[in-house]
Amino acid sequence: MKAFVAGATGETGRRIVAELVKREIPVKALVRDMETAQQILPPTVELVTGDVLKPDTFATAIRDCTVVLCATGAKPSFEITGPYQVDYQGTKNLVDVAKAQGIEHFVLVTSLCVSQFFHPLNLFWLILVWKKQAEEYLKKSGLTYTIVRPGGLKNDDNDQNVVMQSADTLFEGSIPRTKVAQVCVEALFLEGSQNKIVEIVANSDAPQKSFEQLFANVLN
Repeated sequence: MKAFVAGATGETGRRIVAELVKREIPVKALVRDMETAQQILPPTVELVTGDVLKPDTFATAIRDCTVVLCATGAKPSFEITGPYQVDYQGTKNLVDVAKAQGIEHFVLVTSLCVSQFFHPLNLFWLILVWKKQAEEYLKKSGLTYTIVRPGGLKNDDNDQNVVMQSADTLFEGSIPRTKVAQVCVEALFLEGSQNKIVEIVANSDAPQKSFEQLFANVLN
């Protein structure tokens, strides 16, 4: 296994990279700023300068990888087309290249509540709408996928247990980015994660379950 990570220097992406390295999985990270990436990411990670909006910048680099993890996301700005470009078009480009290269598993991080049009986050240029469109494109691609929809993201980890449910059944809650990264990486190893949308939060009252149990309990 060799992982290609898009959005690798973002708050969630860098934790996904760290989790992959912890599991001794070779990582190739797609980054826009090489200097920043060298400061943030472990030295064992292979860095590739490119942009998900420009498929020709990463199409060759992905060839020796077997799995893709996408943690890209538009940053809040006054750029109206930001979410469309990054969350939809960028993901679509990545899916197209992954399919052409015969990638074995594609893990996409989106968000809780992507199916709710009347949600405050859609005031940010319909960001949830475009994330949902990206999900639909991946689902129809023919690739083996896992779509991870986390609740509110926290930078600090905690000892709460992961709650995992099927699509459009969790509507509130938060989760540390470190746990999101663990879910994404575990998905690569568990057959029960394949071709599923999983919604995740962390809760101190939830019973502790293995990742295998968590994925198995989610309906396709």
